[in-house]
Amino acid sequence: MIVSVHLADVGWLKAQRMLLRPLDAKRVPGMTYAEVAFAAELGERKPNRVPHAQPGRVGLIAAWEDERALDRFLSGHPFAERMSGGWHVRLQPLHCYGAWSRLPGLPAKALPVSDDEPVVALTLGRLRIARTRPFLHAAAPAERDAAASPDVLAVTGFGRFTPPRLVSTFSIWRSFAAMREYAFGKSGSHQAAVRVDRAKRFHHESAFVRFRPLASKGEWDGRDPLAAV
Repeated sequence: MIVSVHLADVGWLKAQRMLLRPLDAKRVPGMTYAEVAFAAELGERKPNRVPHAQPGRVGLIAAWEDERALDRFLSGHPFAERMSGGWHVRLQPLHCYGAWSRLPGLPAKALPVSDDEPVVALTLGRLRIARTRPFLHAAAPAERDAAASPDVLAVTGFGRFTPPRLVSTFSIWRSFAAMREYAFGKSGSHQAAVRVDRAKRFHHESAFVRFRPLASKGEWDGRDPLAAV
């Protein structure tokens, strides 16, 4: 399995069309999963406010049978053409905490990764409406700390309000050691949010997935955040 994440500024009108008529993975050869969402800035925000949406920026999270299927998509599919001015990355799944029903086959047992390797973290959640306020309150410090970390090369949120609803974060870390300390440090904001979630779940289903970045192309806010590593 190969996973890809794509991000592009396409303008408000085109973004709305892409969100209302998202990709159907069954209609794209070799694609096994597709999630189209709007992007949102992560960082400082009031605890009960949603992250600031970027209405003209579209994200795509996709899974593929192999890299050739992704290459075919990038070389000629109309959806890929609409996002061609942005950035994308190819990812090898390394570990999944939780489960994502539409994306089976993610490794429950962690694959080896060196402490100094760059890694990508992707969180996926189907938020329970009744848990929206506690979720926003608990997530705010964790988002702030990730966005402010010198070890985070880039970070964004993804979301979709129409069913099936999605809340997601995507972050690129300079090293696995730095990401591990953020995610599992017992005194950190991320673990504080995890403890609130375990007491009463925020989501109908959720997953925290770690990846090895294999290759990236294009620009995200004028640069490729993985170029330096």
